[in-house]
Amino acid sequence: MRQNELNLQNAKDARAYGHWTPTWAKFVAENVGAWMHAEHGLGMHVFVAIQRSAPTNMINNAVAVNSAHKLRFAQDLALYNLDLSDSVDGFDGSVHKNIWHTSPSWQGVRENVELLTAVPDWAELLFATNIVFESLVGVLFRSGLIMQIAARNGDYVTPTLVGAGENDYNRDLRYSRALFTLLAKDAEHGEANRAILQTWLDKWAPISSRAAHELQPIWSQPGEKAITFADSWAAATADFSSLVDQLGLTTPKELS
Repeated sequence: MRQNELNLQNAKDARAYGHWTPTWAKFVAENVGAWMHAEHGLGMHVFVAIQRSAPTNMINNAVAVNSAHKLRFAQDLALYNLDLSDSVDGFDGSVHKNIWHTSPSWQGVRENVELLTAVPDWAELLFATNIVFESLVGVLFRSGLIMQIAARNGDYVTPTLVGAGENDYNRDLRYSRALFTLLAKDAEHGEANRAILQTWLDKWAPISSRAAHELQPIWSQPGEKAITFADSWAAATADFSSLVDQLGLTTPKELS
């Protein structure tokens, strides 16, 4: 948090937002702002729920840190939104709420997050979030879009914030992968566990895939389009398939 505050202050002192075009400012206000709602929803209503119902202190502690990561990232994005509202002429710091609730491009993501909040099984919830949603939607948006195009549009500040969130996810993925690998390769129950994991994968992958594809129009919004949706999606699905393979599962046919 402190480092991000320093980054924002340094950016303001250096007038780093002076190179932003109105098109890019609108893109950040709408889409980075909308993503803030996804991060907050996961942190407050998904990982808090898991932390309350997981069976061991070790899992609870890991998930509690995961929740803190999400809530901190959402707070960083909220503070960034306020900073941009003060620093960038014409920046609409409230449009993200309308985008999150009504933009066709974002309704799949919103639906995916809301469906996750209704899952009663802590293990399914963790799998559907950190293995499926984050791989197919979170990484796609953060690394596959924002981190690829921001600099080309004169923005060197947004990637520092989004990159911090992506680094947090990479840490959280490690404990998730270790946990599900342990379950999938258990000498006694591994086969039965893999069958359950495959059921969850087949259930949630189409939902997250649809959410990802509904985001496709925002790839055409920036003035400088450094990457296509097809390229971003190919990278995300390649990493996802590798993760699925490590767990001994089969990638759903619509993603393979």
